[in-house]
Amino acid sequence: MHFWSGWYCLVDGEDAKEVPPSVAISDTIKIVSDLENKIPDRSWMLYLLELFNKQQIPVELNLICSFNDDGKFHAIFDGVNRYEFKLKPIIGHSYLRQINLEPLKQRIGFLLMDEISGQTDAFFFGVNANFDFSMSKHFTGVEWHNNISNMAFPIRYEVEISNLAYGVHDNPSDLQSIAYFPYNQLLQDNDISSGKDYPISFHDFETKKGFIMYKIGNGNSHMGIMDKFFKPNL
Repeated sequence: MHFWSGWYCLVDGEDAKEVPPSVAISDTIKIVSDLENKIPDRSWMLYLLELFNKQQIPVELNLICSFNDDGKFHAIFDGVNRYEFKLKPIIGHSYLRQINLEPLKQRIGFLLMDEISGQTDAFFFGVNANFDFSMSKHFTGVEWHNNISNMAFPIRYEVEISNLAYGVHDNPSDLQSIAYFPYNQLLQDNDISSGKDYPISFHDFETKKGFIMYKIGNGNSHMGIMDKFFKPNL
């Protein structure tokens, strides 16, 4: 079974009038601790950095924890794993994740950087001419794939998500130049419209240098009809 829970990243109010089309998304994921929860057999979970284009095709750079490993970063396009990054999750390390839409080169760029060691890894995925490079939304959160029962299971790592950002071209003459700006609102979303408890906690929401940050850990979240917003004081 497939479950998800998390937040759409938004620019709302007067700020939205000033936002040019987004061409990239970015965040930083810090591996805070190993909760030592075991993933069920033949199952996996994902810490998401995900965008959707106007055709609702998902593009993702996720940390994936499986029943048979301790976690790996993957680039995913349209639900298919396209690349496994060489950098592995290490407790206490923070990883910059970026997804860049590059229509002139007809490709999507995925960048992963260990902010502690300085190591980087990048992957570029070519798409066909029918792909719409217009971005419609950015999602942050967790996704579960449970292949043995109809329930979400406890997550593997406690993590901190920070620097949630969208990227825009800041120099019309240099389309490789991207500036990143903070979102000012999160809208909660999940896979069901009726109440259900998930073994997860989204907590410690705050802003740092103007960018939204929060933590994901063990807990018990009641996910009903979603009308909850987080609006930081920026």
